[in-house]
Amino acid sequence: MAVYAADEQSDHPVDVATWQRLAEQVLVAEGVTGDAELSLLFIDAGAMETLNVNFMDVDGPTDVLAFPIDAGPVDPGRQPDGGTPGPDRDPLGADDLPLLLGDVVICPEVAARNAPEHAGTVDDEIALLVVHGVLHVLGMDHAEAADRVAMQERERAHLGQFWRMPARHPWDALAVHDQPTSITSDSASSAPGVPAAEGEHSS
Repeated sequence: MAVYAADEQSDHPVDVATWQRLAEQVLVAEGVTGDAELSLLFIDAGAMETLNVNFMDVDGPTDVLAFPIDAGPVDPGRQPDGGTPGPDRDPLGADDLPLLLGDVVICPEVAARNAPEHAGTVDDEIALLVVHGVLHVLGMDHAEAADRVAMQERERAHLGQFWRMPARHPWDALAVHDQPTSITSDSASSAPGVPAAEGEHSS
């Protein structure tokens, strides 16, 4: 299993290794095993606004977007070094191919703006967004009350085990933000490698 993390913004310092490790720990705790891959990206407000408009049809940047990939193991023929295995190799089986989980995209600038009234500190806010985004990629949501409760319980458990409980209690103000929107690959013009999008303030 691998988490590929990159900081593509300069508005706020980001300890990429810390958040990469947190994402890996959440994936393991959620039962992800084998050759699975997740991307974790930190981008500026302008880039996040573009994604938010294109995928969510909402103006302005948001704090986190999760792009799950539900297609299963990637076809090796679509990779730069893909194609046939060659005459001296056995054909690749499903177990030999990486499972692409998806992308979690976070905007530290928006996280920093939300932190005082949400998780309390910027680091606690980003930790929550990482956990929240990973859970979304794995299929959790909070459109319904029961789903919201289940997702919040997982967030608390992961933060308590792998990070710390936030300085503030971010779940108290959820009613304001609990209007998630999901766009599937059948109803949106997807970007390369990003067939689905989901984003909102974290819960």
